[in-house]
Amino acid sequence: MIMKEQPLKLHGQLIHPGENREVGYPVGSLPSGHRIQASIHVYRGMAPGPCLLLLAGMHGDEINGVEILRRSLDEGMFGPLVAGTVIVAPLLNVFGFINFSRDLSDGKDINRSFPGSVKGSLASRLAGQITRELLPVADYIVDFHTGGASRYNFTQVRYSDDNAASLELARWFGAPFLVRKSVIGHSLRKTATRMGKPVIVYEAGESLRYDPAGIREGQRGIRRVMAHLGITNGEEESPDPVELSESTWVRATHAGLFLWATSSGSFVRKGQTLGDIHDPHGKVHHIVKPSRDAWVIGHNNAAVVSLGDGLFHLGWT
Repeated sequence: MIMKEQPLKLHGQLIHPGENREVGYPVGSLPSGHRIQASIHVYRGMAPGPCLLLLAGMHGDEINGVEILRRSLDEGMFGPLVAGTVIVAPLLNVFGFINFSRDLSDGKDINRSFPGSVKGSLASRLAGQITRELLPVADYIVDFHTGGASRYNFTQVRYSDDNAASLELARWFGAPFLVRKSVIGHSLRKTATRMGKPVIVYEAGESLRYDPAGIREGQRGIRRVMAHLGITNGEEESPDPVELSESTWVRATHAGLFLWATSSGSFVRKGQTLGDIHDPHGKVHHIVKPSRDAWVIGHNNAAVVSLGDGLFHLGWT
């Protein structure tokens, strides 16, 4: 926790209590010689308190998180603070964003490159910057994501049992679904957890598409967390999330054209029709059914699927 008398040092700049500052973060350059930088927004209250780190745009095509933080900055959500510090990084992967891509220009995924290295790939170097400069000063971390490659995620928060405080943070955030998920190797969540930091991942919508409900719920979650931490005096209606301890994908048993009949957010029963895979000639139909009662927390919007593709993401307690 950052105490009142201590300035926060970020990329060589000192931000004192009561100050708000935008810090330019160099993240590489184009072959043309033009330098690329990300902007980190720092808000500090006068009184001591915890530091909340909000990250988005790790995957450049996942724009809902970018919009959640952009909108929150635009609406003045983070200032003035009663106590503590909020660090907002609305767009980490500038390369992916301008190229409508999940990855960097070298095809590597930042969120599979942690803890990073100063001598590694571009993704590894960016991950290393985050690990060295942002994670150490954070007491709580929220990483914003969406589904990718036509996969839609119903609004949810993912947490891990590896840090008990992560579940508490997930409950404060209060998305419709809280999903227990093991940490992925070389991810930000893995590295932050090893550092003892409570960290959650917020998932809403799919890549390259706005999800208005997910954006609104993401902002509500930020407000709830800041109020619980005493960073603000604001109050937000307490939700009643469904906590899911297990999850799996229903996968395509055949290739073909896929039409889903059940939307994400629904509760389904074993044997219920979820969708239909059929051939282009109208001769063959394959009904997709769940093998157990569960909540649908995500689905595939692709019209053409191959054998083994994930169709519906199911979760249960």
